[in-house]
Amino acid sequence: MITLTHTQAKQLCNQVLMKAGYSTTHVQAIEKVLMQAQLDDCHSHGLYRLLNCVVSLKKGKVSASSLPIIHDLSPSVIKVDVQSAMAPFALQTSIPLVAEKAKAQGVALLALNNSVHTTALWYEVELLVNQGLVAFVCTSNHAWVVPEGGKIPLLGTNPMAFGWPRPDGAHPFIFDFSTTALARGDIELYRKNGQLLPDGCGVDAEGKPTNDPEIILSSGAMKTFGAHKGSALAAMIELLAGPLIGDVLSIESQQKDAGAGGSPLGGEFILAISPEKLLGGLTTQYMSNAEQLFNGYEDQKIRLPSARRYQARAKNLASGTLQLNQSVYEDLLEYLNS
Repeated sequence: MITLTHTQAKQLCNQVLMKAGYSTTHVQAIEKVLMQAQLDDCHSHGLYRLLNCVVSLKKGKVSASSLPIIHDLSPSVIKVDVQSAMAPFALQTSIPLVAEKAKAQGVALLALNNSVHTTALWYEVELLVNQGLVAFVCTSNHAWVVPEGGKIPLLGTNPMAFGWPRPDGAHPFIFDFSTTALARGDIELYRKNGQLLPDGCGVDAEGKPTNDPEIILSSGAMKTFGAHKGSALAAMIELLAGPLIGDVLSIESQQKDAGAGGSPLGGEFILAISPEKLLGGLTTQYMSNAEQLFNGYEDQKIRLPSARRYQARAKNLASGTLQLNQSVYEDLLEYLNS
């Protein structure tokens, strides 16, 4: 690992994105989400993603400057055509709108179409939860994942995230995970570091288990967690973030890419719920009741989801520095000097 100041990391991020050809609007939006992931020590979703942004633009699979078109369909539904651009600017523009609708109506849906999701889902979940809303988000991507019992990739890694606001300044309860045994970005880092994977992460082209990240990424497929249960969840996300909102399945995203190696282009499903609108005068009572669940975790000294991220964020903000994988840093410098 290499240590960078926050300013150095931001400059590196900006320089890479500007050299690639992204507009200033998108550079600022992408930098914000990648830096947040890096500050939280989410190494597979931070500055590591910069080269994916470069490749996707170079291959013509993403727009460098298109701005989102927002369609206000009803008091509780917004659809956004991201126009083949990276998602961060569209999210930063539309999240306040869906939050406003959720507070007014009790529940609101935001659907992103023709979008390239750049990093972790907890970023947009956190934006909603910080406004006192409960949130559920999911997105599909390329068909990199084999359904349980099969050998032909059909599903995306299909991450989902959920957030619950907590009272008295407690960090919100947020989880964010792919429906695969291991995130694709983590498998890529295993490959970059020359390491074998734990059992159960993927299969080769014949559907046989393998621990080799190169085989899984090049000719094999990833596996869902929880066998058939993970496959069912992945299929649900295919439907929510695809046909339900007028977007593609992961197999269609893969076909559109046509082997170019670009980032997945597709849909994102975002649901926001207002506890206050549902509970009215009982909001404080029931939100306090929910704390019994979290207290039960803490009484058993079980770490809540995202606790590690919050700790890393506090540490890195206090120090004014962050850690970046040495090989990722070298790859980014090589690109800038090319």
